[in-house]
Amino acid sequence: MTTTFENGPGRLFIGGQWREAADGARADVIDPSTGQVVTTVAEAGVADVDAAVRAARETFDSGTWSGLSGRERGRILNRVAQLIRENADEIAAIESRDVGKPITLAHAVDVTNTANDYEYYASLAWTLDGSARDVPNNRLAYTRRGPIGVVGAITPFNFPLILAGTKIAPALAAGNTVVHKPAEETPLSALYMAGLLKEAGVPDGVYNVVTGTGPVAGEALLRNPGVDKIAFTGSTATGRHAASVAGEGLKQVTMELGGNAAHVVFEDADIEKAIGAIIGGFVFNTGQFCMGGPRLLVARPVYETVLGILADAVPGVPIGDPRQPETVIGPMAGERHLKKVEEYVELARKEGGRVVCGGERLDLDGGYYYKPTVIADLTNDSRVVQEEVFGPVLTVQPFDSEDEAVELANSTPYGLASGIQTTNLTRAHRVADRLQAGIVWVNEWPMLDPAVPFGGVKASGFGREYGPEALESYTKVKSVVVSLG
Repeated sequence: MTTTFENGPGRLFIGGQWREAADGARADVIDPSTGQVVTTVAEAGVADVDAAVRAARETFDSGTWSGLSGRERGRILNRVAQLIRENADEIAAIESRDVGKPITLAHAVDVTNTANDYEYYASLAWTLDGSARDVPNNRLAYTRRGPIGVVGAITPFNFPLILAGTKIAPALAAGNTVVHKPAEETPLSALYMAGLLKEAGVPDGVYNVVTGTGPVAGEALLRNPGVDKIAFTGSTATGRHAASVAGEGLKQVTMELGGNAAHVVFEDADIEKAIGAIIGGFVFNTGQFCMGGPRLLVARPVYETVLGILADAVPGVPIGDPRQPETVIGPMAGERHLKKVEEYVELARKEGGRVVCGGERLDLDGGYYYKPTVIADLTNDSRVVQEEVFGPVLTVQPFDSEDEAVELANSTPYGLASGIQTTNLTRAHRVADRLQAGIVWVNEWPMLDPAVPFGGVKASGFGREYGPEALESYTKVKSVVVSLG
């Protein structure tokens, strides 16, 4: 597939113009379903990032975007959503080829949710107002809410389109300008969106894209003094570094980091419905999902039943060519991600784990495929239980009481998501309140909507994406006090 982006494939997008990297460097983009090169893109260096930040700063200071009313920005963002829907087939094809996503899911989930993001924040752009405050001694006090400035958005490989939209849509709605550094493995949808935002009427310099590596382009964006806020999604280890560097420059920061969510199945659960949620929770996006449910905790009375059903059902989930509409599980995003999963499954065997199904590569077209894998009999201190595998691997543990279930669920360093399967409404609320997670799903997995904030606690980060909470995080508040005496 040859993908074109307006007047030049795979170039940087800076100040509304396509350009090559200053040193001419380019990098291959690999199709994970075949291991073959799809295209090449420019590889930004420090000078390119500096140029993008300057363009974003000049545009912000000019008021070309920040000076528009929220209603005017909202109208343009609604046009972005409309163009996403009009070009849904092409965008889904790009995302499927770049990441290895099944085309059906890329269309229904990634493209649809991203269009919804822009529509939602287009509507909230109208609501960016302050409030009057009651103060003594004949004074008028009020607050004004405005944009922060230049936002550096750094996004991961697993949901390039969605996790860019969760940052760019609210940042633009609030009046900020953005420099976006997508993951080096999956840059294509960011470049496509650059042309689409320009077509929608977003002024030049408001949205800039610098493709390149984390150690070079990402580090330069973190350290650039012209950046006012960093919005980062990625691993916990990289997030710690990013937050530390951003902190040196006193930049505002939002961090959505790793996860290792527990999915708790109580003995009163509707097992038939729970099984669908369990499987979807760990195979969705080939397990490359920070809010996936890779740790299954099952009440002992139904433990063997659930394990037996999984052993029969999981091997039947369609895995293969992501361009086929029936495919549910595609390839891993790259060779290094595949090797990491292989290493964890081998470690599980050494730690005494029993591989119930899967546990090996799938040899198909030279792609990076791994069979969905269920592992039982691991202790809670196993590294495979405690660490983020980030692949289609599910560990299953029994528990004997509600207190033990909560203790196990909260026992890892992470706290991004959790899930509960129960028909007892009182228990659902009680346990949800005790789980250390930014979002808890009851009797499903997952549901994400622009109106519902998500984000982590503990090693899963801080700040929230989605909801009005995200929009507020891209604003600053100014207080005005007027003496009327």
